[in-house]
Amino acid sequence: MTFNPPSIPSARPAVTAALMQETGLDEGILRNLVHRFYDRVRADEVLGPVFAARITDWPPHLERMVAFWSSVALMTGRYHGAPVPAHATLPVTWAHFDHWLHLFRQTATEVCPPAGAAHVIERAERIARSLHMAVEDTPRSAGMTPSLR
Repeated sequence: MTFNPPSIPSARPAVTAALMQETGLDEGILRNLVHRFYDRVRADEVLGPVFAARITDWPPHLERMVAFWSSVALMTGRYHGAPVPAHATLPVTWAHFDHWLHLFRQTATEVCPPAGAAHVIERAERIARSLHMAVEDTPRSAGMTPSLR
């Protein structure tokens, strides 16, 4: 006997459509946001070297970031990665995340409609806090004494 699980319709397309309507965001705007933002990051004297030391092939990274922001902002489910482990061992402090947020806010405000900018900025702030906590917790979980500076 073959088991056929019941078909469960996904709410994701409806949620994505509602978010697009509410925020004015779409894939094109998010692509523009990601590309412009990372152009700024790469040129930045503080963040540029952190990224340059880890990313050598930018086109696939940018595509991954577009999928990430599509998933975060529009609930599309396009991103299937694990950002916390990728960031947890970075040699960064809250000052780096704060600077990252400054550049992100600036870019989002320029690229996105006002409701969309507010939407992605709020999510970026949550992501920065979460990744910062992971960076701070990593030395403790590895048995190392955290820096108190």
